[in-house]
Amino acid sequence: MKKFGILVVILATFLAAKSFITDIEYGKMLYQNPRGIGCDKCHGKSGFGGVIAIYKEFNKTSGEKYDANLTTPNIINLTPQEFADGIMQSRGVMPSYFLTADEIVAIYKYLNKEKLNDK
Repeated sequence: MKKFGILVVILATFLAAKSFITDIEYGKMLYQNPRGIGCDKCHGKSGFGGVIAIYKEFNKTSGEKYDANLTTPNIINLTPQEFADGIMQSRGVMPSYFLTADEIVAIYKYLNKEKLNDK
């Protein structure tokens, strides 16, 4: 009977709890590993973007090689709609992640936690 009482207390606590983790914590987890490769691998730890690769490109017309690079944009200053559109309409080297709307919002909240706290 004592075990049943403990189980009831644990169950009641579980049901009363709003969430085990916050949206920002969930967003951080998703940003670091949404579906295999994390957003942070290209966009950086804080979403400011940067250079992914430096390579030589060949100009067929002139026959010369020149330095080129592949960069990712800063995703911090995007509106929520621009952010969601960028994820949902992946193109180029940006992979498709098939995130839900709630997952996209959680990632946005994580990346913009300082801005959102100022409001």
